[in-house]
Amino acid sequence: MNAYGPRAARSRGFAPTPPKRESCSAGNQNIVSKKAYLAPSNGYVKIMKDTGWASIPFEPDALAPIGTIPLSVPEIRGNEWKYVKECLDSNWVSSAGPFVDRFERMVADYVGTEHAVATVNGTAALHLALLVAGVKPDDEVLVPALTFIAPANAVRYAGAWPVFIDAEPAYWQMDAEKVLNFLEHRCLWANGELRNQHTGRRVRAILPVHILGHPCDIDPIVELARRFNLVVIEDATESLGAIYKERMVGHLGDVACFSFNGNKVITTGGGGMIVTDNEAWAERARYLSTQAKDNPVEYIHNEIGYNYRLTNIQAALGCAQMESLDRFIEKKRSIAAQYHESLGSVPGITPMPEASWARSIFWMYTVLVNESPYGNNSRALMQRLADHSIQTRPLWQPLHRSPAYAHAEVCGGEIADALNHSALSLPCSVGLTDVDIRTVTEVIKFIY
Repeated sequence: MNAYGPRAARSRGFAPTPPKRESCSAGNQNIVSKKAYLAPSNGYVKIMKDTGWASIPFEPDALAPIGTIPLSVPEIRGNEWKYVKECLDSNWVSSAGPFVDRFERMVADYVGTEHAVATVNGTAALHLALLVAGVKPDDEVLVPALTFIAPANAVRYAGAWPVFIDAEPAYWQMDAEKVLNFLEHRCLWANGELRNQHTGRRVRAILPVHILGHPCDIDPIVELARRFNLVVIEDATESLGAIYKERMVGHLGDVACFSFNGNKVITTGGGGMIVTDNEAWAERARYLSTQAKDNPVEYIHNEIGYNYRLTNIQAALGCAQMESLDRFIEKKRSIAAQYHESLGSVPGITPMPEASWARSIFWMYTVLVNESPYGNNSRALMQRLADHSIQTRPLWQPLHRSPAYAHAEVCGGEIADALNHSALSLPCSVGLTDVDIRTVTEVIKFIY
């Protein structure tokens, strides 16, 4: 039995409910007031302490000092040393070798897809997935407003343009109603293609992201994609092992991508994977990922390719980590259950929800902090926890707020803003102990 069983989300009354706004806008011309948005000035969040301003690094891969409870670090407990030694002993350490093929097969079998292509990181996987799915320069791709910046950047690598879709308030994922609103009211059919009325660009794909380990409610999105002749590229980089309506995340759209960065549920140090049932797409991704090499002896390249293949030594780590994946997920869910039980009754703290139709892996356990009943906002709580050597971080800057995408089109955005304002991710490494969890929760309760 799962340690954290299916659970409906808390009442929507606990979700952020900022003022309504125009549903879609071009660029940030019609953006909700920035007063409710806490924008960091750089890679740090500034917090007022009793003694003045302090800057707290919240990069998830930042090395935590000894004695600190880290946010999310790798767990090396299986055959990692053995498999890596095999690579060193055999001299297969680069982008060819038996562990690459083995790792690809393990991930494909786990997710249930026919094919898998290993890449150097999750962003590279997203870039290739966009290319093989037919996204062309000056196309548009629908991307969540609340996610890490990588999928938006991958869209730009392909020469296309992201259109940002707000989050829904219950589970914080891409809002299918906002997708529908954009497709029905901001687009039109011209010469058999769906085009954005404002920009004139072709709309080619939807790229939902299963953020924080919880599945997006993707069936309505896939239905819209089929209706409007779009492809669905799942960004499952944070959610390997999550289940949506008894189906594995990563096998819900046309193609999907995973990440094995150091803070993910399993890691290869840095790595990614494309999974799909489309054999032609998989073979093209493999071809592009190896510099589009047509003749490996004479070095003939008929197209521009990329140096995106994963190394054998990284794949060896991945194979060992895959052997522990189910145990890691069980531990992640146990951590979430303990947090939920301990923090659920704290006024102003809303535990991370899980839909009744989902099994979240709780990759990054996140709570919402309501300043009025709790007495501190999320950034102040982050500072207080840092004072007790506990590493936490806020959610990402919403992408429509990013200076890098200041002129991008956005549908909604107020929910993403509110979530960014109130969300705080707590320590949730697989190796987190019960004592660590009690320490975190007792500090949160003590501050209240």
